[in-house]
Amino acid sequence: MRLSLEGGVVVALSAVAIVTSTLVTGLMVFLVVARYLLGLSVVGLHELILLFAIQLYMAGALLASQRGGHLTVDWLSQRLKPGRPAEWHRLVVAALTLVVTCLFIVWAYWMLSWGLKRPQTTPALGIPLIISQAAIMVGALGSAAFALRDVLRSAKALRGLA
Repeated sequence: MRLSLEGGVVVALSAVAIVTSTLVTGLMVFLVVARYLLGLSVVGLHELILLFAIQLYMAGALLASQRGGHLTVDWLSQRLKPGRPAEWHRLVVAALTLVVTCLFIVWAYWMLSWGLKRPQTTPALGIPLIISQAAIMVGALGSAAFALRDVLRSAKALRGLA
């Protein structure tokens, strides 16, 4: 069985989502049990949970973007008849999404470059913040790639209807 590039990305993102959601859940349960049942305060555990949560959020956002499952307002799209109007609507939505994700890339780049110039770490465990900043950049790049894919698919569908 041969896996496409997109299929490989989905498999990798799904694995990241499964692992990080398991870690976030497990660490939160451990934190609650340790604090309230055992009376222990585990230093730095919140930092780890936050690190894994950011990875999970970015993987989840990319999976939703890949599947077209991100938040949409579909009132207009449901009322458009199949054909050119519906495809034009998909193209406009995809193009707007691409513009917004490009702005997201710019913002993530500024944040990442700032983090490279002024490296910082978390207070308790000393985890470099660049790890979380890089995850946000990967999320931005991936979102833009899926938005570009949607623009190209919509343009191709419009050409097919001509």
